[in-house]
Amino acid sequence: MTESTAPQSEHRTVLLRGGDVHSPADPFATAMVVERGHVAWVGSEGAADAFASGVDEVIDLEGALVTPAFTDAHVHTTSTGLALTGLDLSGARTLGEALALVRTYVAAHPAGGVVLGHGWDATRWPEQRPPSRAELDEAAAGRAVYLPRVDVHSAVVTTALLDLVPGVTAMTGYRPDAPLTGAAHHAVRAAAHGAVSPRQRADAQRAALARAASLGIGTVHECGGPDISDEEDFISLLKLAAGQPGPRVFGYWAERVGDEKDAQRVRELGAVGAAGDLFVDGSLGSHTACLHEPYADAPVSGTAHLDAAQIAAHVAACTGAGLQAGFHAIGDAALTAVVDGFRAAAEKVGLGRVRAARHRIEHAETLTPETVAAFAELGLTASVQPAFDAAWGGEEGMYARRLGAGRARTLNPYAALLRAGVPLAFGSDSPVTPLDPWGTVRAAAFHRTLEHRISVRAGFTAHTRGGWRAVGRDDAGTLVPGAPADYAVWRTDELVVQAPDDRVARWSTDPRSGTPGLPDLSPGGELPVCLRTVVFGQTVYVRPNE
Repeated sequence: MTESTAPQSEHRTVLLRGGDVHSPADPFATAMVVERGHVAWVGSEGAADAFASGVDEVIDLEGALVTPAFTDAHVHTTSTGLALTGLDLSGARTLGEALALVRTYVAAHPAGGVVLGHGWDATRWPEQRPPSRAELDEAAAGRAVYLPRVDVHSAVVTTALLDLVPGVTAMTGYRPDAPLTGAAHHAVRAAAHGAVSPRQRADAQRAALARAASLGIGTVHECGGPDISDEEDFISLLKLAAGQPGPRVFGYWAERVGDEKDAQRVRELGAVGAAGDLFVDGSLGSHTACLHEPYADAPVSGTAHLDAAQIAAHVAACTGAGLQAGFHAIGDAALTAVVDGFRAAAEKVGLGRVRAARHRIEHAETLTPETVAAFAELGLTASVQPAFDAAWGGEEGMYARRLGAGRARTLNPYAALLRAGVPLAFGSDSPVTPLDPWGTVRAAAFHRTLEHRISVRAGFTAHTRGGWRAVGRDDAGTLVPGAPADYAVWRTDELVVQAPDDRVARWSTDPRSGTPGLPDLSPGGELPVCLRTVVFGQTVYVRPNE
């Protein structure tokens, strides 16, 4: 990809030509003009000649693909950056390897402080168990260590870290030699993250946003809250993002709202909603997602953090204050409570107002036909993570071990949600699963359960325009005149219109349908490579040596 040598200046007029532009305005577009941070025109190569002499810069795409930038609708930015720069256990194939990684990291970082790690998953290890406290104490050589499970709903820690949290042994979720959950986990997490200096935090945030930009992500939804991070972390991230070129950050603060005063405090933090990881339950991997029937591999049914009455109160207060509400809900019992709570709120403030607020539910994994229909009725957005199915779905995956194969096959029913008219917004929940937008679309299109698959086009829309709609914006996430110029340029192979199976109408895959093509995301193939990412007309990433 080549470009002119025009000097950098704010909001130049730019003509991109000689590639493919993914736009509903013209399914065969090969060129685009950007002016004052917005898309000004899309069209054919021949028509582009008329613009060439009147722009500040001409970029020859050399056959590259231009698409809207992705939106990752669920990110923990600081934690993502700390995982990128800290102890990463996601590659450990055995318990022994995980402990060896701890030993190596501690030896290489002798300068005290709490060791922060991430990414272990004992369901992938032959031992099928996490490290014991004694094993971790030995590997850490007496250091304070915090190692959350991959889902971040439980953690193993060293005795030295427990010693920093007075009263932790009396808290809910404390077990002497098992991963901490609930209040005990939140307390040790706060202690561990409290040891991170402002400079470390800012470096981690920059690292996470830079990684997002390098993957064609132009916007992230930060899911913060008092049980996840803290106000200082949340405010500092929004300030950092606003003060530098890079992906946009929309912040969600997961704290319950009871009245207008509470809603105003959420707004003063800079949040666009009292939503995100406002926990109704936990996670399947940690046995804390709340289920109607017990887990298949443990005599428990999970943990309920909020009931229908508490959910209704929050939704009614947010709706009355004109603030978006939302919750983290994974298990079927948690989702039943969500639906019952929203219906109770709708009876109080009116269904029309509830629908207009575009409230959202994060994860929404264990849905039934009844709860899917309720999502549609209530106008709820499903903010979901297809990479969860890629990581833990299938007949032999973690979901099947936790729930049994029959229940596991019902999880993450994206096709049913779309058929019911439920808006989807795709995200990663990074660092739970990595920032990987094309991989996320692939995971949805090639879901491990056949009947839950959706088309690549539908998945792409959920990961671009869907994220904007989830924050109440219908004017972005697509390359049409007047839209914000948030786009990415990709090196990829031939474009296709890809359907997951024969249930999708044949006409939509025929070139004569005028459906814009997208990269072939068939499993095993190479994913597109990001060459450039632009946010509001400003270049925030250029691939080296391109």
